[in-house]
Amino acid sequence: MNPTAKIAFEAYETVLGGDPGFKSRPGQRDMARQVANTFSSGTLGESEAPTRSIAVIQAGTGVGKSLAASVPAIAAAIQRKTRVIISTATITLQQQLVEKDLPRFSALMDKPFTFMLAKGRSNYVCKVKLERSTSGKGGDLHGLFDDEAGQDASKDPGPTTATSESAIVLHRELARDLASGKWDGEKDTVGIAGAGLKWETVAADRHTCTGRRCPMFSGCTYYEARKRLADVDVIVSNHALLLASLGTKVLPDLSDTLLIVDEGHALAEVASGQFTAEMDLTNLRWLDQLAQRVQKVGTAIRYDSTAEAIELTRSVKRALNELQAIGMGLFPVDRPAGQDTVRFEHGVIPDYLEQPLLNVQATANALAKHMTGLADTLNTLLKESPGDAARLTTMYSALGAFAPRLDGALQAATLLLEHAEEPNAKWLSFSDETGYVTVKAHASPLNPGKHLAKVFWSQVRSAVITSATLTSCGSFDFLLNEIGLRDDPDVTTLSVESPFDFKRQGRLVVVRTKSSARDIAEYNREVIGEFLVDAAHVKSGALALFTSKKHMQQTHESMPESLAARVLVQGSMSRSALIREHKRRVDAGEPSIILGLQSFGQGVDLAGAYCETLMLAKLPFQPPTDAIGQARAEWLTTQGRDSFNELSVPATGVKLNQWVGRLIRTEEDTGTVICYDKRLVDTGYGRRLLSGMPPFQVIMRANGEESPRG
Repeated sequence: MNPTAKIAFEAYETVLGGDPGFKSRPGQRDMARQVANTFSSGTLGESEAPTRSIAVIQAGTGVGKSLAASVPAIAAAIQRKTRVIISTATITLQQQLVEKDLPRFSALMDKPFTFMLAKGRSNYVCKVKLERSTSGKGGDLHGLFDDEAGQDASKDPGPTTATSESAIVLHRELARDLASGKWDGEKDTVGIAGAGLKWETVAADRHTCTGRRCPMFSGCTYYEARKRLADVDVIVSNHALLLASLGTKVLPDLSDTLLIVDEGHALAEVASGQFTAEMDLTNLRWLDQLAQRVQKVGTAIRYDSTAEAIELTRSVKRALNELQAIGMGLFPVDRPAGQDTVRFEHGVIPDYLEQPLLNVQATANALAKHMTGLADTLNTLLKESPGDAARLTTMYSALGAFAPRLDGALQAATLLLEHAEEPNAKWLSFSDETGYVTVKAHASPLNPGKHLAKVFWSQVRSAVITSATLTSCGSFDFLLNEIGLRDDPDVTTLSVESPFDFKRQGRLVVVRTKSSARDIAEYNREVIGEFLVDAAHVKSGALALFTSKKHMQQTHESMPESLAARVLVQGSMSRSALIREHKRRVDAGEPSIILGLQSFGQGVDLAGAYCETLMLAKLPFQPPTDAIGQARAEWLTTQGRDSFNELSVPATGVKLNQWVGRLIRTEEDTGTVICYDKRLVDTGYGRRLLSGMPPFQVIMRANGEESPRG
């Protein structure tokens, strides 16, 4: 260990020994040592020949990864005079870190540290928008957009829609609370007073923000939070904000920061969503509204190219209308239920779509340049005429509200037209939920990992990625490929085993059904029969997970009244309310069974009696029904590779481990997993999945008789 690593590891030992609630575990110590070594390496800041140090650490349930990762990282950061970013995937873990773990660690460390939760700009109120909305004139205090009052807010992203009397009263109350300090201006703390508030009408937004030139910059809720964030040692973020902040100054420079990516198994999914571009081909009224505003703003500030910019908005609309007409012709009228997309195979756009897309790209790009020109002119005027800041800020905000739609059209058209060796996924999506058909065009890189490697990991110098489930079928390969770190020479992997004695604490019962999982109707019927018998024997808490909502509902409907009374079904109430009711019943000595879908397979902590039985209706295979999954499978097939074994099996392995992780949460827990899918033991890929699961005692059940697996 180098000196920094030694100090970082010693900080972990100090905290560990300073609280009797912490238990010394060999796996945790191994993890803390690896974290200390990782964060003492890697060149931070500007360097002609920077080095990187990245560790991927799977820490089984019960290891105590928060302590093992956070404390050495913070101690190393203090030594290296830098800061730590901890990024998570769920609000639950963020709250645990900010409200419980970090205060506890800080109190025990030799050098206390400061920390703060980072939130995206849209989580803060914009004082300018809030003040405008109290006027009742569509939020326009200067009369420039009065004639737009009353337009449909759902189709008009600008701040000029007329405000109802009740909304005016609410906004005035919030403005008073903000001015008095009763409210801090954050979305999460608006409370009961904000019931019925359409937050997007008052939310801060970078496209409508003039920054330091805003007349209300002093005391701006967002920038005040940014100031506080700049002074803390530890920033708690989420994966979406972490990726969205690339190229901005919202979070510290990744090349000069120590980074912990907790819940690292979720990074690829978040990245895929971030890297997907879409454009709406149906709701185009915004372009008419944009033309109106360009006319008014351009005239007011004497912008030389106003007429050209207005004509370009019409050109963009014509190009999008042409795409809309073609897209509607592709709408699958007789489509099966749930099929609402048309994917372009092999990423090849039909010839008849290419020129319309080129038209969208060219006109949107030209219009975007004009909008930038208008914004620059307004910024110059704001600088030169601070006395007119309120009126100019209104104009800037009114135009900037349309930027996300214009950017989306340009980015989607560009990705749809892009031809690469590994093609983008490209598709149209349709919806007729509102009574008329809408169509959107989408495009996304096939593999989020490749894009992450290029735009994200290339900036990172020192990082730890951790989670309880990073391996699949006993290997890190799938995860590393998905997040862009496969074959990266600067990456070290470590798997730290859970301290739990799974052979003693848990059993895995695999039911050998007579029917095959491929025979859906017969399989579901047989599983329901087995399930009803098992559910009747539940004495305390149980969780049943289904891959199909229909199967879950059929199971519930098949129950006798006496058994149904013990059951709580996902969707019948909010998730938090359902869990509270489940715990209340178990605490009262009553049996309680939660029937849930895949979302209940992760992030749910039901320790002890709350989950002594975990029932899995079927292995959580996710067929590539989404356009990106289908495109990836198609691409691998064209390369002579096996998409099932390369994508489906390892993805299922990660999910299965998350599911079974609901059972044993502490060293005192005991319980049984019942898997009704015999493929887990009867197929080669099933045995691969089994090899990556906790080493439970495996029991086979057939015709009601149980026997140890041979």
